[in-house]
Amino acid sequence: MTHVTTLYQACHWREGRTDVGRRSHSAFRRTCGVVVLVCLAVMTVTACGIAPAAQTTNVSPIKIGVSLSLTGDFAADGQAFQQGYQLWANSVNASGGLLGRKVTLDILDDASSDTKVVTNYQQLITVDHCDLLFGPFSTKLTKPAAVTAQHYGYAFVEGAGGGPSVFTQGLNNVFDVSLPVANNLISFTRLMLSLPPSERPQTAAYATEDDPFTQPQIDLARQLLGQAGIQTVSYTVYSSDTTNFAPIAQKLVNAKADIVVLGTLLEDFKAFTLAFKQQNYNPKAIVGTAGPDQGNDFLNAIGGARSAEGIMVPNGWYPQQTTPGNQAMVRAYLKAYEGDISAISSDVPEAYSVGQVVQQAIAKTKSLDQAKLIAELHKDTFTSVQGPVKFDDTGQNVVIETFMFQWQGGQLVPIYPLSSDPNFKPPEYPRPDWP
Repeated sequence: MTHVTTLYQACHWREGRTDVGRRSHSAFRRTCGVVVLVCLAVMTVTACGIAPAAQTTNVSPIKIGVSLSLTGDFAADGQAFQQGYQLWANSVNASGGLLGRKVTLDILDDASSDTKVVTNYQQLITVDHCDLLFGPFSTKLTKPAAVTAQHYGYAFVEGAGGGPSVFTQGLNNVFDVSLPVANNLISFTRLMLSLPPSERPQTAAYATEDDPFTQPQIDLARQLLGQAGIQTVSYTVYSSDTTNFAPIAQKLVNAKADIVVLGTLLEDFKAFTLAFKQQNYNPKAIVGTAGPDQGNDFLNAIGGARSAEGIMVPNGWYPQQTTPGNQAMVRAYLKAYEGDISAISSDVPEAYSVGQVVQQAIAKTKSLDQAKLIAELHKDTFTSVQGPVKFDDTGQNVVIETFMFQWQGGQLVPIYPLSSDPNFKPPEYPRPDWP
C-alpha cells in the first residue's frame, strides 16, 4: 500500500503549493485520482491471487483424422464407415465431447489406394495436426497406415483391418475392435459340419481376392472343410485389381460344387451372384467374406431381396443386439439415413465401435497423450456395440464372438451358433433356387 499512499500524498502536496494555476492543479488532481484507482484495482486483483492475464481452459475441438475410401473399389464400405464414425461423433458431442471438448472429424479420401492412404495420414499428422487417428477400411489399407501412425507415435484404433498381416509387423500401436479376420468363416465350417451326414455337402468351390482380408479366411475354411472330407473341386486366387470377373465366375459355375465359398467384397460378390443367376447355377450354400453384409447396397446390386434369399456372410454384429449403445446407434442411424434395419451395413457398427473404445480409454487416462492411450488400450477391457473388446499383445480383439448370418425374407438374420435369442433363425439349407 506504500506506493499508492505516497502517490496520493504527492498529488495533494503539489495541489497545495500555490494558488497559481489552480486549473492545472485541478486537472492534475483528477489524473492522480484515476491513477490511484487503477493502482488499487491492480493490487486487489493481485491480492486475490488472480493474474491479470490468466490462462483459459482449452475449449478448441479435438480433431480426429481419418482416411476413408470414399471412391474406388472400397467406396461402399468407406462411405458406410463414414456414417459410423459420424454417428459416434454426434453421440459423444451430445454428451459433452471428450475431456469436455467437442470432437470434429477430419476425413480425407484415399480412393481405395494403399499409397494414397499413407500420404493422407502423413497430412493428417504433420499438416492438419490431428489429436487422434481412426483407421481406414480394409486390411490392405490398414497395414501401411498403421506403420505410418507408429512412426509418428500415434495410437491407431481401427475396425476393418483384421487380416493377420497387420499384426505381424511388430507394431504396438494398432488395435482392431472387430473380429480377427482369419477366424471369420469358422462359424460357417462348423455349421456345414453340424449337418447330418446325409445332408452334408460333398464338394466345395473357392475363389478369393489376393487381399489380406479375404484370402486368410478362405484358406482356413478350405483347410477345415477338407479335413472333414469335403472335396475341393475348384480354387482360384485372383488379383484385387481385377475388374472382369466373368472368367472366374464361369470357372465356379463349371465346377458345379455343392457349396461356394467366396473371398469377396461387394463388387466381385455382385458379379458372381449375377453370373450364377444368369446360368441358373444353384449351390446349396453361398457364403461371402463381405458384400452380403452391405444392406441395401447389396440388395440393389443383385436384384432385390428375393435374389438374396439364403446367402450367408460372417459377422460380429446384428441390429437387435443389446450390447452397450447398440440400440441408440440403430435409432440414430434410422433417423439420419432412414430406411429400416436391414439397410444398415455392418461397417457402421465397426466404425462406431472404434469411437466407443477410444472414448472409454481417454476417459480413463484423462489425457490425449498417445503413449498413455496406447498403454491403456493394451491394459483394459472395453465395451462396444459389437460386444466386448480386449486386445492381445498384437492388438487383436480376442473376446468377441463370431456369428453366421443369412438373408431370409429380406432381412439379414443371425443363424449360427444356435442361440435362445429370438432374433436367431434356423438356417435355410439348402438355399432356395434363384427366383
